[in-house]
Amino acid sequence: MSTPDVRTGEVELLIGGMTCASCAARVEKKLNRMDGVTATVNYATEKARVSFAEDVTPDDLIATVEKTGYTARLRPRPEARPEPARGEEDGVLLLRQRLLVSTLLSVPVVAMAMVPALQFTYWQWLSLTLAAPVVVWGGLPFHRAAWTNLRHGAATMDTLVSLGTGAAFLWSLYALFLGTAGEPGMTHPFELTIARTDGSANVYLEAAAGVTTFLLAGRYVEARSKRRAGAALRALLELGAKEVTVLRGGTETRVPVDRLAVGDLFVVRPGEKLAADGVVTEGASAVDASMLTGESVPVEVAPGDTVVGATVNAGGRLVVRASRVGAETQLAQMARLVEEAQNGKAEVQRLADRVSGVFVPVVLALAVATLGFWIGAGAGLPAAFTAAVAVLIIACPCALGLATPTALMVGTGRGAQLGILIKGPEVLESTRAVDTVVLDKTGTVTTGRMTLQDVVPAAGEDADRVLALAGAVESGSEHPVARAVAEAAAERAGPLRPVTGFANEAGLGVRGVVDGTVVLVGRAGLLARTGVTVPAELERAQAAAEADGRTAVLVAADGVARGVLAVADAVKQTSAEAVRQLRDLGLHPVLLTGDNATVARAVAAEVGIDEVVAEVLPQDKVDVIRRLQGEGRVVAMVGDGVNDAAALAQANLGLAMGTGTDVAIQASDLTLVRGDLRAAADAIRLARRTLAVIKGNLFWAFAYNVAAVPLAMTGLLNPMIAGAAMAFSSVFVVTNSLRLRRFAPLPGNAGATTAVPAGRRAAVPAA
Repeated sequence: MSTPDVRTGEVELLIGGMTCASCAARVEKKLNRMDGVTATVNYATEKARVSFAEDVTPDDLIATVEKTGYTARLRPRPEARPEPARGEEDGVLLLRQRLLVSTLLSVPVVAMAMVPALQFTYWQWLSLTLAAPVVVWGGLPFHRAAWTNLRHGAATMDTLVSLGTGAAFLWSLYALFLGTAGEPGMTHPFELTIARTDGSANVYLEAAAGVTTFLLAGRYVEARSKRRAGAALRALLELGAKEVTVLRGGTETRVPVDRLAVGDLFVVRPGEKLAADGVVTEGASAVDASMLTGESVPVEVAPGDTVVGATVNAGGRLVVRASRVGAETQLAQMARLVEEAQNGKAEVQRLADRVSGVFVPVVLALAVATLGFWIGAGAGLPAAFTAAVAVLIIACPCALGLATPTALMVGTGRGAQLGILIKGPEVLESTRAVDTVVLDKTGTVTTGRMTLQDVVPAAGEDADRVLALAGAVESGSEHPVARAVAEAAAERAGPLRPVTGFANEAGLGVRGVVDGTVVLVGRAGLLARTGVTVPAELERAQAAAEADGRTAVLVAADGVARGVLAVADAVKQTSAEAVRQLRDLGLHPVLLTGDNATVARAVAAEVGIDEVVAEVLPQDKVDVIRRLQGEGRVVAMVGDGVNDAAALAQANLGLAMGTGTDVAIQASDLTLVRGDLRAAADAIRLARRTLAVIKGNLFWAFAYNVAAVPLAMTGLLNPMIAGAAMAFSSVFVVTNSLRLRRFAPLPGNAGATTAVPAGRRAAVPAA
């Protein structure tokens, strides 16, 4: 695999070893201190985008990152399909292993410490045997990160976790081997008394093991989510064709798509994907480009027209000359757009990490001050160390470790029951300030499939007969408009009659004979070619349908125009109500689509949206989101197609319809399984409610710690008080989180939210 062109002065580095958002901030700070270097580091994607002057080399950048205590390497070029990093996968599996083993060992340790009836003779030594692997091996990620931070003069929550659990464990060793805690029959009576002690009879093994396990659970959930960071790109590139039929010397040869070169002629049969961007040289057909462009009506193509790779040939055989292949195709460029949008997204630091910037140094300073004070006061070394260690233990973030994961677990669990899948905690923060919601049209506000809207018969004609004749002929075509007519005819007029002499007039329509009657169905040009005159009343009906953004199809039988059929991508029945609910949440709706302006305005008027942006390409969608963000708006985007993926990633909050493509789902932050737009309002409400619970949990977790620190500093913190305070704060956090189980959808939204259907893969991991 080739490496990036480093002469451009801009590279992307893959950063390893970061454990929290403050790590990313440290790497970014160090890189930006270099002369001529501008860097942004994203903790979520573990990447750094760096621009540098001529006198700086990529090796210099990598060396700077490594001096900061992290690893860095150049990101490979994207020609090849990206694969999940093996080391990353192994890291998640190792974390899972640490969590499972630590949980099995910690449960009996905590139970014995908290339930006096379980404290048999020598129970403390069994606790030591079980807790030691948890603290040393299970907590290794925290100890390693704390050591890295220490070497570079920094302190994070990892520092406090490592110091707190290490202090609790080492003090327990002191009490067991040099104090009185190791004597037979030692117990921890369940009494809450405030008294000064030298700590020689106290063990804190349950605190050390319990905190380590709780925080490992949070770290595993986070790592599992991050492992899927590249899933959107892999899914996007998987949309492309895998093989292509190349035409060389008049012979068709099937080859892997990566062997296709610019200038090659390749054949695309009906139903096949186009292997590359190119120009049609032979044949005529309709190409379904809705996944890439969002345009609901398939595009008719003929020799000389350009076509785009990964779109689907819905009609006849085409021969195409390749103009852009591999990394130069529009599909590959969209993959880069998605990635750039994800990288450019400002990282959202965890609330606990933000506070830790102040909390950790303060706790460390208080522990040192406590040690110094009691030594100076002549209380003796054991009593001084007891007080200092108690400060570290009570400040160790047990409830903090539970605050985010428990609320997230309950919130995402409730969301999954309602068909709302939430990726992670950073998603919740995005919902807080959202004030604008951008809605894709095709498949989001509308059904995404063509349906018959109206039949206008000519004077003296029967509408059902006109539809039956048209449906019979259209049944021979694979064109989406034809399928809509045929389905409607079968539904309204019964079984379709057989057709003979069927012929497809490229770009104009179809003809056939039904019960001896010659029937034409298509554009006005098809009727004009055969000498059929269209009366003024049908021309007016055709113009009115097109003015409303519908596709008008003329029907003629035995040389006489019989009627007009209006076909359109129908608006979902619930979309207008969904827009009203979003407005009630304080959001300003915007309709954004690649479809034509007439269609877009008609749909917007029907659902109650004032602001419309139409006829935009996928990269333009990203620009529209950026423009809105540049105006100071915080933007949510709702979409379902490949063409929405980059915009979903760029938006402050991306919501994907679960009925859409996996690419859109992977690039989004929230997924609405049912594909009902009303669920978007409930998703934002649930996310905001979950965030409020997390903030409440964090406040009370810090409050318990802060309230107990003065007791620890004065040396009055009895181990049972410490244990009870820690247990109570944890129970409070869990109980507060469980309130989310009572979250209910808005009245009338019962059909919009539902449990994930059995057998459907949850495309977004509920972290």
